[in-house]
Order: sequence, then C-alpha cells, then structure tokens
Amino acid sequence: MTSPVPTSRPRLPLHGVKVLDLSTLLPGPLATLMLADAGADVVKLERPGRGDEMRTYQPRFGEASANYAVLNRGKRAYAADFKDPVQRDRVLELAAEADVVVEQFRPGVADRLGLGYEHVRAVNPDVVYCSISGYGPTGPRATRAGHDLNYLAESALLGVSVDGAGSPGLPVTVLADIAGGTYPAVVNILLALRQRDVTGDPVHLQISITHNLQVLAYGYLATHQAGGGWPRPGAELLTGGSPRYQVYETADGRHVACAALEQKFWDRLVELVGLDPRFHDDHGQEQAVIDALAGRFASEPADHWRSVLDGEDVCTVVVATWDEAVLANLVDIDAPERVSAPGTRDSFATLPSPISPTLRQGPGTVPYPALADLGEESPWS
Repeated sequence: MTSPVPTSRPRLPLHGVKVLDLSTLLPGPLATLMLADAGADVVKLERPGRGDEMRTYQPRFGEASANYAVLNRGKRAYAADFKDPVQRDRVLELAAEADVVVEQFRPGVADRLGLGYEHVRAVNPDVVYCSISGYGPTGPRATRAGHDLNYLAESALLGVSVDGAGSPGLPVTVLADIAGGTYPAVVNILLALRQRDVTGDPVHLQISITHNLQVLAYGYLATHQAGGGWPRPGAELLTGGSPRYQVYETADGRHVACAALEQKFWDRLVELVGLDPRFHDDHGQEQAVIDALAGRFASEPADHWRSVLDGEDVCTVVVATWDEAVLANLVDIDAPERVSAPGTRDSFATLPSPISPTLRQGPGTVPYPALADLGEESPWS
C-alpha cells in the first residue's frame, strides 16, 4: 500500500520546502503538520512494523488511531530501521535532499545512530536541523525520560495553582509539549529557513521543552527579579488568591469562570450577582470576598447565571460542556478541512489549524499516511 501524495498550491509560503520528520508522538509531528499545512512536503520515517506509537492509540480510525490521523494528515510515511546500517544510509540520502530535518530523540541518540546534526550536515551543508527534547542537550537532566506532566512539574508551573488541600491538579491538556515544544520548533524552523536564505549557513536548533516553559512563567520570573519573591501556591492574582480570578461552583454542580480583573468589570459583576456591598471592595479581604461570591454562585444553577451574565461585559462565563462549546461554534467539528483514512471514504473534521487560512492548504479532504516500504526511489513529490 502506498502513502498519499499531498497536493500544494504554488503560492503557499512553504511550497517547495522538503521536511524529513524523524519524530514521534506529539511535539514534532504537530510541528511538521503546521509546516505541511503551509505547503511543505513532509516525509515521515517510522519504525518498521507498528510505526509511530501514536498509531496504536484508541480510538482507531481506519488502520491507525484518530490521534495519529489528525497529527499526520497530508504527509507521507515510510518504515525505516535506523539501527540497520543500510537503511541508516538510505535515511542520510533523504536527509541530503531535505531543507529541514526534525528529530525528537533524547540527546545523543541521533548521534549514536549516525543521524545527528554533524552526520546530516556532512551530506547537506545548509540543512536546518531541529532537535526537540525534554530538558535540552546538556545538564544533569538531559538524558532523562519525561512527558508533559514531568516538564510542567520541573518548571515549577504545576505547583502554582492548587486545590483546597494544597495539591496541584492535572493540567487541562498537554501544555508543555505544545507550548514548549511544538510552537517554539515551528517559529525557530521558519526563522532558520529565512536565515539560511540570507546567509546560506546551516542551523542546529535545540528546542528544550522545559526551558521554553519559562515563557509561560513570564510574570512570576519578572516579579521575582524585581524583588517580589516567588509565587505562593494558590495565592497569587491568577492562581487562586483573588476573588476576581476564580472558578465558582453553581447550585447544580456546574461552574462559573470569573476573570473580572479590571475594576469596571468587577463593579458590574458584583452588582449583577447581588453581592453584599460589604464585599464589593476586595482589597485586604480577598478570602472573605471569595467565600461570599462562592455563596452567591452556589445559590443558583448554571442556567440562571448564564441568563444573568450573557450580554454583559464582565469577563465571567459558565464553564461549557463539550456539547455546549460545539453548539456555540467555538469548537468547529464541521470544518471544511477533513482527514480521511487511507483507502476509504471515511473522514472527519481535521484539527483546527493555527495557520491562517490564507497561508495554508485550501478546504478539502486529505488522508493520513499508510506506512509504506522505503524503496530506492525518492519519496519527495
């Protein structure tokens, strides 16, 4: 079975750019998906047999998982055993043709396989080589295994928002992988391609997920540098210390998300909910106001508060269920871009893309790749 060949519009910004993707799971594949959306020709190499581990996840969509389908649509995928010298040399031949190579091994692994930056630069003198790792190329944690939750924990971000017992909660999604891995990789690849166009020099990008999470901690780091100390778990403006930035439970077990930080929003909110005037000024009595506002929201169900808050400029909303979000078109499951399973007519809406519609592939249905054998012919379209 052959893998699909993506089509590109000549005017897409990355038309003609060849990307060799050696990464697996989420950060690298999502980065190369964005490049593919913008017109790049992405060839993905996976282990023989089962391929990228993401293919095995549930639920399945055709031969692979739905997760794999949304992350790898529009690419081509081939099986390659990097430990086999013959196949490794074949991979280097592909790397020699590529504009960009993306790998996501632990530091040192690509070098041991003979596919590291120096090996690729020897056959491709102006390559943009992007390495994504959890902790960066050096230091005591460089070779440690990790996942999203570990990176958030070791960046200290996980501990700034806690529950009533002082325990951190699980994050709402894989923030570290995407915010610390995918997006920095895409930004740096695009900058490196521009630099290469100007100077002709190769670039080795080192994308450290944990280090990049410092961007998400910008306010805490700035406050500390100015002498304000480190954030107190659950006690800062945005982590539970203010009644103006809280999640409150309603009478029916739903929740209201309050972000009425500015005074004009706060003044209108406390008027709408009928908060006792004693608690309108929250300065110096934050916990008392939190308790009082919690009592007000707990007195009525979510539908009541939705009717009160809708149409008002108070930065306070009912926490939506998935069904409600879809009905409100905030989650578009009927998007014109769709992904299909190879060899079938089955399809579903693709992952919403952050790439502007004017800079990416037009609406249509694009298959995710079946895992094909890597032959002698060039896989580039």
